[in-house]
Amino acid sequence: MRRLFLAATSLAALITCMTAPVSANEELIKMSADPKNWVMPAGTFDNQRYSKLNQITADNVGKLQVAWTFSTGVLRGHEGAPLVIDGTMYVHTPFPNTVYALDLNDNGSIKWAYQPKQDPNVIPVMCCDTVNRGLSYADGKIFLYQADTTLVALDAATGQEAWKVKNGDPSKAETGTNAPHVIKDKVFVGISGGEFGVRGSMAAYNIKDGSLAWRAYSMGPDSDILMDPDKTMHLGKPVGKDSGTNTFEGDQWKIGGGTTWGWYSYDPALNLMYYGTGNPSTWNPNQRPGDNRWSMAIMARDVDTGVAKWVYQMTPHDEWDFDGVNEMILADQDIGGTTRKTLVHFDRNGLAYTMDRETGELLVAQKYDPVVNWTTGVDMDKNSPTYGRPAVVPEKSTEHNGEDVNVTDI
Repeated sequence: MRRLFLAATSLAALITCMTAPVSANEELIKMSADPKNWVMPAGTFDNQRYSKLNQITADNVGKLQVAWTFSTGVLRGHEGAPLVIDGTMYVHTPFPNTVYALDLNDNGSIKWAYQPKQDPNVIPVMCCDTVNRGLSYADGKIFLYQADTTLVALDAATGQEAWKVKNGDPSKAETGTNAPHVIKDKVFVGISGGEFGVRGSMAAYNIKDGSLAWRAYSMGPDSDILMDPDKTMHLGKPVGKDSGTNTFEGDQWKIGGGTTWGWYSYDPALNLMYYGTGNPSTWNPNQRPGDNRWSMAIMARDVDTGVAKWVYQMTPHDEWDFDGVNEMILADQDIGGTTRKTLVHFDRNGLAYTMDRETGELLVAQKYDPVVNWTTGVDMDKNSPTYGRPAVVPEKSTEHNGEDVNVTDI
């Protein structure tokens, strides 16, 4: 009987471990359904940043008065929203990335504070300013991504460290500015520093202990970028062998940029996460001829394995430092009378994109600001050899007439 009990206990533990990966999703989806909570950087997995709270309206907003204030004591740029979880607000600061837990039922009194110790030598290689774009929550933990690329899991009730791990090397200008994102049993962080020749990557760490699950680079060999030459698609065609190196000259891809410091979305039904990559490196485009894949791209990756299902490069050979890291917004839309699972992205290049988020089909690519003058638009003819590419206005190119010039693009 004792052996039978032990076997049953072991089986129960195994089942618990097997089902654990979906628990964070279920917890976050349930908590985010309550508009009094804000449990992830963009509010919900679809990155729509929409709140259902309705106490403040156009009629009464002019009558608002200060109830209480809280100063972080850091006089640098503050980016990213606080988290609100069951009456506690979690606030983060720029470097040195202090985290405060504030009691919303007691005029914002401090429950606990976490003050990391970081080498201030990281500050000169941060761009731009010493910002931090937020925190994440799951499984009773608050996740902080420090400027020095340390990912920390804190007990949400006490602020005590549960674990921490280093994701990059500040001595090589790799820094952490983005908010961690929790999906299933993993917490995801990118890397900053494209202006210093950092090669971008997306890393997935296991929530339980901080061990690395997978890392996918923005450019490099197929084994580095986690792309299947035959199955990963770009505009309806396989990316092909060496897609992450063959549009760079020599070893330029090793400092290729394409950093990943933005906001990530997730479709539970497809088990795909979506994010954008930044500008290629170096800044001088004459030093990196070619498309510089996969900088300035939209990535769709399997959450469990990291393998890319599809990718789309918005601005090949970006000459203007646009960065493609803005939100990937998920929505179900009527396209030609059919409901499509779409991804909508307003890029810093001045173009708005709508993609089929399951297949990567490009549905819409249009200017959202008439002032944009570096391009005449994106070729939407699927039979054209330049399908999906923006047409660059020669006079607006920084390489016009073989000379580098400063151009106001937007």
